[in-house]
Amino acid sequence: MRAIWKGALTFGLVNVPVKVYSATEDHDLPLHQVHNADGGRIRYQRKCEVCGEVVPYADIDKAYDDGEQTVVLTADDVASLPAERSREIDVVEFVPSEQIDLLTIDKAYYLEPDSASPKAYVLLRKTLEQTDRTAIVRFSLRQKTRLAALRVRGDVLVLQTLLWADEVREAAFPSLDESVRISAKELELSASLVESFASDFAPEDFTDEYQQELRTLIDAKLEQGDALDTSETFGEKEEAETGGEVIDLMAALRASVERSRAARGGSKTADAATAKPAAASSKPTAKKAPAKKAPAKKAPAKKAPAKKKAS
Repeated sequence: MRAIWKGALTFGLVNVPVKVYSATEDHDLPLHQVHNADGGRIRYQRKCEVCGEVVPYADIDKAYDDGEQTVVLTADDVASLPAERSREIDVVEFVPSEQIDLLTIDKAYYLEPDSASPKAYVLLRKTLEQTDRTAIVRFSLRQKTRLAALRVRGDVLVLQTLLWADEVREAAFPSLDESVRISAKELELSASLVESFASDFAPEDFTDEYQQELRTLIDAKLEQGDALDTSETFGEKEEAETGGEVIDLMAALRASVERSRAARGGSKTADAATAKPAAASSKPTAKKAPAKKAPAKKAPAKKAPAKKKAS
């Protein structure tokens, strides 16, 4: 794993240098869209709706639309906002672990001690374990202020970012306002059904069957030869965009070589003319013969204009 952030976890006067790693990853097979007629790649372009041009990232700003007006925020505007003021994860408070609403948990990160001695790291971990508390922390990451829960998983401290209170929608359904009567017998039977499914949760016992079947399907198509050469799924435009610099470089190299050869040939001719002027003047036809042969090959090209004039 590669650390995505470095900083220090602080509570009171205790400072714990840490490295931050993403604790989760997506196991879905990456798929893209193609034209069903020829397998060509389908691309999405950043096209301006005003001028119709495809806009590079360097020329793109952010904007906010309130429904009637749009406010454009330039790169300088965004840079003027408070960014990461420090590389510190500040502990705000320690709360009972059951008070953390699972609905608010967003993304998880592993924290690794980033110092010669992990004593302060281990001290904080053991403190959280013994008190059965979760630390609520604030920190800045990627130009965003974040709220997070710091908890223990095995021997590692885990940072789980939390959604802000106004990011969680309130569930208000009129159908639940109706009074519903549940009999004791119905409740007893329901509890009995739950008991029949009771077990200890083991995440490793569950697999993503869809992704497994998708992998099997792809492997079967590859074995049957039902596949396209990837290079054939890119059109000429894509080749020009991705390989333009290579093509231009090769053309420049060829032009340079030809120009160098022409320059060397011209200098040799000039030297020969200076050394033997009499010979050069006495045999003009012999020396210009190669030059006359080249236009002779282009005779068909000269006939086309002649036909147009005649008509």
